[in-house]
Amino acid sequence: MRTDGGAETESRTWFGLGSRSVDDELLESLPFWLPAALLVGLFVYGAIGWNFLISLTDWSGLGQPDYSNLSFEMYRTMIGDANFLAATRNTFVLLIVFTGLALVVGLVMAILVDQGIRFENTFRTIYLLPMSLSFVVTAIFWSWMYNTSSGGINVTLQALGLDFLAMNWLGDPRFRLAAIIFALMWQFSGYCLIVYLAGLRSIPNEHYEAAKVDGASTVRMYWRVILPQLRASTMSAAVVLMVFALKAFDFIFVVFGTNPGRSADILAVMMYRQAFDATNWAYGSAIAIVLFLMALGVIAPYIYMQYTRGEL
Repeated sequence: MRTDGGAETESRTWFGLGSRSVDDELLESLPFWLPAALLVGLFVYGAIGWNFLISLTDWSGLGQPDYSNLSFEMYRTMIGDANFLAATRNTFVLLIVFTGLALVVGLVMAILVDQGIRFENTFRTIYLLPMSLSFVVTAIFWSWMYNTSSGGINVTLQALGLDFLAMNWLGDPRFRLAAIIFALMWQFSGYCLIVYLAGLRSIPNEHYEAAKVDGASTVRMYWRVILPQLRASTMSAAVVLMVFALKAFDFIFVVFGTNPGRSADILAVMMYRQAFDATNWAYGSAIAIVLFLMALGVIAPYIYMQYTRGEL
């Protein structure tokens, strides 16, 4: 150790070299991430910003928007719009009920498959297959299943002598939203099965054995020991399901068109209807901003949780 400041000089030199090394790595990596960052910034975040700007105008989609008199009039209109309030309510119901049911069904199937049943790979493939279908294919399939006279559901009920349960599933406003939720649950519960099955397989066998030694019943063992260890799997699956629920436009558009009625209307369909059918682009843009904030409210807490855990 030198007493004339040599050690301090060496330390400064070392940190200086480290800084230059970081700068060099940053410059070398620019060609790989900068073009993508610019494109995303322009076509994603730039488009979101421009959409918000349009929502502050009264643009009808014809001519050029007038940016000289910006206001929140479209957002004030939402508060008194019964159609918007109904679409918002349906969106939240779809978001919560569909996600909850898909998680529960996926968890139950994962627990059953985890018991070491025969043909496990075949069952997993069958359960996961619906998720590979697009919303358009699923909508066409369930439109046939829900058909009043020749649909698979009513025909099966009539064959079993349960004619009183046969309904006009898509025509009756009381069952319209429930029919949508059931169809989407059918499509995505297999995804939950795979996520939960991976979580169950990552739990050491010692935890199961310890619970049995303590005299815990099967139900108590899963409730007290296994399910708390599946929180990460639940969060991951829930975020994906809620994002798909917000993107259910394709399914509803194929089944009902642009006017599914208040009982089944959601914000995504209303946004399209206002922008393209009613040529009220400012109002449609305002609804799009509300949808964006809802999506942000779903994803932001999950990202923050991942960040606090050091997983990002």
